[in-house]
Amino acid sequence: MSLAGKKVLVTGAAGFIGSHLTQQLLAAGAHVRAFVRYNSMNSRGFLDKLPLEQRKEIEVVTGDLRDAHAVREAVRGTDIVFHLGALISIPYSYLHPTEVVETNVFGTLNILQAVRQEDVGRLVHTSTSEVYGTAQYVPIDEHHPLQGQSPYAASKIAADKIVESFHRSYQTPVVTVRPFNAYGPRQSMRAVIPTIINQALNGSEIVLGNLNVTRDFTFVEDTARAFICAAVSDEALGEVVNIGSGREITIERLVQTILRLVGRSLPVRVEPLRLRPEKSEVRRLLANNDKAANVLRWQPTVPLEEGLLRTIEWIRENQHVYRWDQYVT
Repeated sequence: MSLAGKKVLVTGAAGFIGSHLTQQLLAAGAHVRAFVRYNSMNSRGFLDKLPLEQRKEIEVVTGDLRDAHAVREAVRGTDIVFHLGALISIPYSYLHPTEVVETNVFGTLNILQAVRQEDVGRLVHTSTSEVYGTAQYVPIDEHHPLQGQSPYAASKIAADKIVESFHRSYQTPVVTVRPFNAYGPRQSMRAVIPTIINQALNGSEIVLGNLNVTRDFTFVEDTARAFICAAVSDEALGEVVNIGSGREITIERLVQTILRLVGRSLPVRVEPLRLRPEKSEVRRLLANNDKAANVLRWQPTVPLEEGLLRTIEWIRENQHVYRWDQYVT
């Protein structure tokens, strides 16, 4: 199936992955409607940073995922919905679990209801590797048990299961993509790679939380491409598919890699404020991406060091976006 001429909705389009996905959809010839959370500054997030010719092609609608009417109006007339909108910060979920559940769970329910009512041809729903918790075995395949080790993770498990229920109960045409740790240009400092890079470029030390955990990092352009693969694959209907590199790295080794790439040597300090509660820490993530290769015909193409270099270059050129000396939750 070609996306050329298709009318698509992207929730969370103003965000990190969403803005990259929007660009790839435009390049594929799709007509993109972007659902952006209303704010009095009329900011469209990273969509405002796209080239003018791309911005002119995007239909932006504002609202809140918790507003069923706003969601249905946004969904109306579309062929495919990419649902990326969510509150994704784990530290924030410790502080405000109610808002996180309302947005991630009830927001997803509103999307599902609208997709069903408007007879949309495909919903691509965004999960997260956080739903697995600490790996009970590696590499983690899609049959791995789910474990809510943070309110955020629990909210995404609930959303994923509601999506599954709509497919089983109403034959809603859904695909759930489960990204591991996406990284790249435009990512905020709530994520570890931009945090390390900004401190490496500007600071006198690297200040982080747990250095011994491992993560599976995938470059954002590869991640966004997986969403498009999920939208066009008939084999993927009703499936959950991991999107990861199939490689893991400790945060400690990641720090040393980034310091080498920026040409600096700095001390590394663990800040207790940045540590998760002991039973909430996800200690190991490593994706089995065989299903993505077989069902989506997707594989990552950008090696970690190449992706880090591209990310470092972007952050160097966009320092105004960051408050590098502040801890961002």
